[in-house]
Amino acid sequence: MSRRILEEGLGDSVQEPLLTTCVDSDTEGEVVFERTQAYTGEKNEQIKSSYEEAVEEAGFGCFHGLLLVVCGWANASDAVEILCVSFLLPTARCDLQLSSADMGLLTASIFLGMMIGGYVWGYLADRKGRRKVLVVSLTVNGLFGALASLAPGFGLFLLLRFISGLGVGGSIPVIFSYFSEFQPCARRGAMISALATFWMAGNILAAGLAWLVIPTTRFQLGSLDIQSWRLFVVLCSVPSLSSALIFCLAMPESPRFLMEAGQELEALKVFRKMFALNQRGISRSFPILGLRTSGCEKKEEAVRSLQSHRLVHAIKKGLDPIRQLFTKPLTTRSIVLFIIFYCISFGYYGLWMWFPELFKRTEDGGSPCANVSRPSNPQAPENESCSSVKTAVYMEGFVTAASNLPGNIFTILLMDIVGGKILLSCSLLVSGVSVFFIWMVKTKAQSLVMSCVFSAVSVASWNALDVVSTELYPTQLRSSALGFFTGVGRVAAIMGNVVFGQLVDSNCAVPVLLVSVLLFTGGLAALRLPHTKRTELT
Repeated sequence: MSRRILEEGLGDSVQEPLLTTCVDSDTEGEVVFERTQAYTGEKNEQIKSSYEEAVEEAGFGCFHGLLLVVCGWANASDAVEILCVSFLLPTARCDLQLSSADMGLLTASIFLGMMIGGYVWGYLADRKGRRKVLVVSLTVNGLFGALASLAPGFGLFLLLRFISGLGVGGSIPVIFSYFSEFQPCARRGAMISALATFWMAGNILAAGLAWLVIPTTRFQLGSLDIQSWRLFVVLCSVPSLSSALIFCLAMPESPRFLMEAGQELEALKVFRKMFALNQRGISRSFPILGLRTSGCEKKEEAVRSLQSHRLVHAIKKGLDPIRQLFTKPLTTRSIVLFIIFYCISFGYYGLWMWFPELFKRTEDGGSPCANVSRPSNPQAPENESCSSVKTAVYMEGFVTAASNLPGNIFTILLMDIVGGKILLSCSLLVSGVSVFFIWMVKTKAQSLVMSCVFSAVSVASWNALDVVSTELYPTQLRSSALGFFTGVGRVAAIMGNVVFGQLVDSNCAVPVLLVSVLLFTGGLAALRLPHTKRTELT
């Protein structure tokens, strides 16, 4: 038998895989064998770097500071859009003819939108990219939030706030996934905590705008007579729209997502931009020449599923991440996070969204639950002056919002020392105690003090939860997981606001004490979470 071997390429100088062709003259056939890797190809593969190595090599500096400001402003814009409803309630209730039950439905509507939007946008962010989803969701948030200011009646206002909530539901979970995927491992906990502090900034901004604008009652713009709360709603939409514009024009896609999508060159471009900003003044270039990517086939399959498969199949694919969340080894942590998100969302949003109304009820002295002998009916004669809310109501809301600051500083300093799990559990337990004392207080001053304590401690819970939930899931599930659990939180927030709306006039103690019990429950459940301090993202 004679055999000849033809080799295309020579030795170590070859850059592409060598092709070896063997021809068997006796069988009159040619069998082609392709070597999977040439020598130099193996060398190139060995020098390719992982995501964590590339992040570390890109350094930490100016880029991360700018990223924090941009993502923080987006996070603050979500806070403004959510909390603006609570500040306009004491005044808008007259113009829209709202009962306490209607106010409960109004505050719940944005959370219903967030519940639906959270999972849909989270799923799309894991398939289409973080940046694209952020641009669209922030635009929906700001645009429909502004349009709500033109609503002549309760029904249309409710609908527009719901649509605005769809946008908020997308930006909140995705912004944390996006931000975390640029952070080096050693700094990730502190940086996510710093990002979470911008929620406080949004809270203070909303309270400050309410204090500045709403007590004026009306504004004259030429021949137009504009009610102050409507102008307040328009101003609250500006942060979301400006954030969408910044992400559209200036921000890159997440390098972690690009690597999972198999887009190595695009991810390298992002890392080089990070390196250039972080290492300004240094002459050397980004040393990494290649990245070990994965997930290209999964990405293409997902795109085909969304674009060309039948609707039923697409829905099944969309629900598949939920199944994965409750499959081992993620089962226990997913169940615990389900409980925590429900408890903290019911407690925080159920109580926080009603603080301005409760402060209004303490203006004559006493506890928030003392002056509830008659239902809140905007058409009743004794409530005809409800639009003339005292400035002190908004001042107290501003002070309560500003009390977030100590909790945020505390979180940043301790997050990478004690870990998110311990901080989450302890802060939830202390929050439960503070809410119990809100029910027990007898004076307006005591009520304000305990509300500030609750504000300072509960924000530490949220910051710790943001860090822990981000680090518990792999990249291909991270945004879907955060979207799902924030959706669970929205269900709880809806229930909390409906319960408060139904019971705040007849039996105020029930929802307040229920909040206290749920926060305790969440604190105990947090002890079952795994430790995530300084773990690498997978």
